[in-house]
Amino acid sequence: MTQRRRIPLGIRATANLFRPMMRVAISKEWRGLDTLPERGFIAVTNHVSELDPFAVGLAVVSSGTTPHFLAKDSLFRIPVVGAALSRLQQVPVARSDRQAANQSLEVAQSALDRGGAILIYPEGTLTRDPELWPMRAKTGAARLALTTGAPLIPFVHWGVQDVLAPYAKLPKLLPRKKYILQVGEPIDISDLRSMPLTRTVLAEATQRIEAALTEGVAQLRGEQPPEHIWDRALNQRVPRNQIRARGGDEVSP
Repeated sequence: MTQRRRIPLGIRATANLFRPMMRVAISKEWRGLDTLPERGFIAVTNHVSELDPFAVGLAVVSSGTTPHFLAKDSLFRIPVVGAALSRLQQVPVARSDRQAANQSLEVAQSALDRGGAILIYPEGTLTRDPELWPMRAKTGAARLALTTGAPLIPFVHWGVQDVLAPYAKLPKLLPRKKYILQVGEPIDISDLRSMPLTRTVLAEATQRIEAALTEGVAQLRGEQPPEHIWDRALNQRVPRNQIRARGGDEVSP
């Protein structure tokens, strides 16, 4: 994979548009951006607010890296929206058609080869945990990391949910909120990369992602995480060491 290249004008313009808005709402602290690899990487992050893409995306842009979010392929077929997503070099995700999924993987690999960052929310949606801890992840991020060989970097953050709580209609701008984002050590899945891409291997890699995100959020919150992890399918917490390879839950090619 090659080193990072200059961030495209469209992404820089979008970042410049949202940066002043975020500055009004939050007092930010970014930690560890200088530790990011020079080549393309996959960023996995916890999901606590609809503002997350803006908050995390701005940090990635500020590091000198082009962010590429995964988006449903159906969005790329919407007039204007699809064209904008394509110009901003975002990655379409196809869930059902194998050929389209392979094309999505090619797009993601191309972004990584250009030194960009693929940003993934492993949970697949805003956390349903009542206390906003990271919940059980899907296997898409693990699949992409094992398929491409790209470094897997945890981005944990906390505070933006105080501006816009999950599913809230209106933001709370006053008083100004504190926001912290922390880049963690690469998640070690080196022992899994040479193995066949079985459901068990995907489940093991996914559990390591869950652990990295939970530990990182615990550091930012200064709290101990719950002993169990929230499982959206069961609507309750389940043991963290219970590896369950579930079919049909991939969120990336």
